[in-house]
Amino acid sequence: MIGRARAIQLLQKVLMFETQKMASSNLSPGCVRRSSSSYVTQMRKSSIDANTLRLLRNEIQYEVDRSPLQQPPSEINGFKVDERPGEHWISLEKQFGENEVIKLEVTMFDGSVHVPNQGEKPGLPGQDVQLHISMIVSIFKNNSNQVLEFVCSAWPDTIAISKLFVRQQAKVPLNPYTGPKFRELDDELQNSLYEFLEERQIDDTLCVFLHNYVNYKEKAEHIRWMNSVKSVMEK
Repeated sequence: MIGRARAIQLLQKVLMFETQKMASSNLSPGCVRRSSSSYVTQMRKSSIDANTLRLLRNEIQYEVDRSPLQQPPSEINGFKVDERPGEHWISLEKQFGENEVIKLEVTMFDGSVHVPNQGEKPGLPGQDVQLHISMIVSIFKNNSNQVLEFVCSAWPDTIAISKLFVRQQAKVPLNPYTGPKFRELDDELQNSLYEFLEERQIDDTLCVFLHNYVNYKEKAEHIRWMNSVKSVMEK
């Protein structure tokens, strides 16, 4: 009985002390509860942020260690490459002859097709994937306001023209007539237009180069994006 009485007295003293402490700090019990809740929320947020940053750092390090970035040459066949960091494109440009400028606008990988492995039948497992790149070839003449444009597909080792049209440099109509589909042209004319591009070294060798460069850019942009996210979160 004596122990219980002493325990009750001790509890009363503790409650009195806590009440005086809250009164001296002008905090109500409700404020204490809210303060405690806010502290827990802040701690949880800090924990989530720290974990996200840790995962980002690990992923960046993994990508760097797995295959270190090795930038390909920035020039091929007279074309100089503008990597355009942070964009979905790369650009190439060169002077051809005395009065011609050629510009290429090349996407990062924007499609793919499945092709059977050697000896495999189409539609069966074990197929390879060929990545696709879109490319616009613009040819400017110094003495003309018109631009000759080829819309092409750059496959791993070959180029395919899908469209050819002429546009004005200064003003582009809202709904221009872009000509017939390339495959609807006469076969001899199609072959001649491929030769026209090959003379300017827009050919299968260029496709191999572009795939190597875009493969590098895909990885570089991935790492750049993760570093940007990490940088914002760290501030």
